Amino acid sequence: PSSRMARGRMPAVHIRLLALLALSYRCLCWVGVPPRLTAGRVSRSAICASVVREVDVVVVGGGHAGCEAAAAAARSGARTVLVTQRLDTIGEMSCNPSIGGIGKGQLVREVDALDGLMGRIIDKAGIHFRMLNRRKGPAVQGPRAQADRDIYREAMLSELQSYPGLELFEASVEDLLLDEPDAGSAAAAGAASVGRPAGRICGVKTAEGDELRARAVVVTTGTFLRGIVHIGREQRPAGRFLRESNEVEPPSTALATTFGRLHLPLSRLKTGTPPRLDARTIDFSCLEPQPSEEQPLPFSFLNEGGTVAQAHRLIVCHKTYTNARTHKIVADNKSKLPAYESGGGKGAGPRYCPSLFSKVERFPDRDGHIVWLEPEGLSSDWVYPNGISSAFPPDVQLEIVRSMKGLERAEILKPAYDVEYDFVDPRCLRRTLEVSSCEGLYLAGQIIGTTGYEEAAALGMVAGANAGIACRGGAPLTIERHEGYVGVLVDDLVSRGTMEPYRMFTSRAEWRLLLRADNADVRLTPLGAAAGIVGAARVERLREKQLAMQAGRVALCSFSLPNSEWAAAGFGVKPNGELRSAEQMMHVPEAQLDQVEAIMRTSPHGWRKPSPPEGAPLPRLGREALEIEIKYSNYLERQEREVARLQEHSMAAIPRGTDFRIIPCLSKEEVEKLTAVQPATLAEAGAIAGVTPKALFYVYQHLKRGAPRSDPAAHSRASPELLRQAVAAAVSFAAEDTGVPEALMHHFPMTDDA
Repeated sequence: PSSRMARGRMPAVHIRLLALLALSYRCLCWVGVPPRLTAGRVSRSAICASVVREVDVVVVGGGHAGCEAAAAAARSGARTVLVTQRLDTIGEMSCNPSIGGIGKGQLVREVDALDGLMGRIIDKAGIHFRMLNRRKGPAVQGPRAQADRDIYREAMLSELQSYPGLELFEASVEDLLLDEPDAGSAAAAGAASVGRPAGRICGVKTAEGDELRARAVVVTTGTFLRGIVHIGREQRPAGRFLRESNEVEPPSTALATTFGRLHLPLSRLKTGTPPRLDARTIDFSCLEPQPSEEQPLPFSFLNEGGTVAQAHRLIVCHKTYTNARTHKIVADNKSKLPAYESGGGKGAGPRYCPSLFSKVERFPDRDGHIVWLEPEGLSSDWVYPNGISSAFPPDVQLEIVRSMKGLERAEILKPAYDVEYDFVDPRCLRRTLEVSSCEGLYLAGQIIGTTGYEEAAALGMVAGANAGIACRGGAPLTIERHEGYVGVLVDDLVSRGTMEPYRMFTSRAEWRLLLRADNADVRLTPLGAAAGIVGAARVERLREKQLAMQAGRVALCSFSLPNSEWAAAGFGVKPNGELRSAEQMMHVPEAQLDQVEAIMRTSPHGWRKPSPPEGAPLPRLGREALEIEIKYSNYLERQEREVARLQEHSMAAIPRGTDFRIIPCLSKEEVEKLTAVQPATLAEAGAIAGVTPKALFYVYQHLKRGAPRSDPAAHSRASPELLRQAVAAAVSFAAEDTGVPEALMHHFPMTDDA
């Protein structure tokens, strides 16, 4: 105590004891032995001086990107600290309480294959599971799960608290610590002359004055970078509202200033979240239910062949629709929407998760739009109305909600709001997600222009892993486009950039039949193990799966029946005496593995061995991947050949003056860039930002046919006749070179593009 009054109330021995404890605390912090911080708020006001710590990696932000970044850095062997404003909001689902979807589900499986957290956590917290696009082919299917918000957040916090090599630190990061030469100095000039970054990160500084010294810093501030939340025409500085409160979490403004000082290209984006409704005021009896699948498919490969934690109490979602009255209310109140800084005053929001106003404006002829009513938890009355985000004033929001069937008496527990925030143009990053101009600084998540928990988690994992690997001088972890959706995500961002929140879709991947959700572990777990971020248990699980798949294939090849018996069981074959194995039956249209296995179980005379195997004919592990690999083997081999052909012919010469306009399926951007650069080889063409591997394949096919050169005078604009010829060539290309049945066209992007 510094005041005489305080000293008078406390015995001298207590004062000396407190002083000794404070000195001991400072000494422990100085030598690098900090107190381990756990959940709840931790006040630093009792500490007499700021803390200086030295670690390997500091991760700023406790959202989905930050959680995966911190865990990946720790798995790499780096001493890691995750710094967040509030430990009790780690892993918070700020918007939709769901994980996965088309394209997004593949990302979650890939994060899990690299020993990440999200897949295992959603298996603990999921309360509604569905495989989207199940009626379509496996390349475009996507697992999705509705989560209990509280279980998810608590499970993520518990996981991180016990994670080896990781500490949690509750504080607000105010600034970055940089080691940079003076402008105009010889050191700065020397770095610039050889293309090296002039500055290097050396830690962070908190609002309390603490310094965390580190060799790498991963910034995952989400929507907090100079964030502003909007409800109607009212706005306030914040990164988001707290879930069940009118309190906000403050934005990161000092970091935005530091990024400006580093000359990082900053711009503005916006996102939004819908109102939350009171389930007790909704008439579910008149709404269409959507139950969960009875046998939920786990996300994590560690749980493959088993089930999920909440399988015994899965919930039912419902859907309603907007209508003409809803749309009129939206249109009549257009002037009450926020005045945004971005998007010409309309806000640069996500194209593929648009606000209700954007949908009404963009599709004026539509009679209605689906609104999914998704409960936020097993013991919660809060309902998330998926599809009606728009930051109108609260009274207008209530009018919109009550215009829909089943919601006539609904009450809003928390109004919808938008948040506008700074983001860094990702084209200033390397493929490791390290900032090109500042060594040791990594960015991930919404701060580099994405939207969605899954994209954030994938980027966080890449950034955290590479930050940790760099600290031990290892080779960086990079994933190519043909190896995973994570590779597509990173390549799209760092080569093309984005001017709107980026969302993953299966259509963004050229080789999507190879990049399925079921085989993410086969593709990426060995890659992660080589990089040192995948544990022995995960590698052993993959080995078990591959052995099970081999055993399953042997079993299918060891069972045969005459076609007459297969036909009698309902399979689409001619009823004759020709023998057909179970493996061959998998190639018959509409044949399913479960159906084939049922015949194998009830027809012991079909086994070539003296007696059928004991127990189930096929293993439970790896069934999904086994079925797809057999059924689509011809098409998988074709895409693998395409990838190999591109790699083999990367040095193929491109004649100067090649007319890229007449090559089928190239985008306008690709044509313009290829024409301007005039690359000499396919490898040079692939190095051009925005030119995809599939574009290189089209160029290669064009070269094989004998590429006509362009007339320089004709480069001003393509004529209608040239366009007609290009379309005809594209159709011919799809028909002759792919030979793909119509039912499988969506697996091969060349046919879609044509």
